[in-house]
Amino acid sequence: MSNPEPGEIWLVRFPFTDLVSAKVRPALVWARYRQDAIILGIFSKLPTGTRPETGVLIADNHPSFTETGLKKTSLLRTEKIATIHESVFQRQLGDLPPDLLHQTQKALRRTLNLE
Repeated sequence: MSNPEPGEIWLVRFPFTDLVSAKVRPALVWARYRQDAIILGIFSKLPTGTRPETGVLIADNHPSFTETGLKKTSLLRTEKIATIHESVFQRQLGDLPPDLLHQTQKALRRTLNLE
């Protein structure tokens, strides 16, 4: 039984926006509510050009990159948000460093028009 906590990065079956299929990918646990969790998707395919305001770069040259458990530079996309049951979690990869958590909070506020 998994027990994901906010700030942790886990491998999950992340749903596509059509809700028909899903893909196993890393995700940041943002919040927990009983057996459900709000997660934000992490993607290794980086966009060409300018990074979106809703994205947080998790660079492999970050001093705490090894703590994330990711294999390469990735983009945390705060517009890719989902609520999932704890049974969808596969295994913990690591933790997001505090400075990147702060950046994520700012990006999420932009995504949700809370600024």
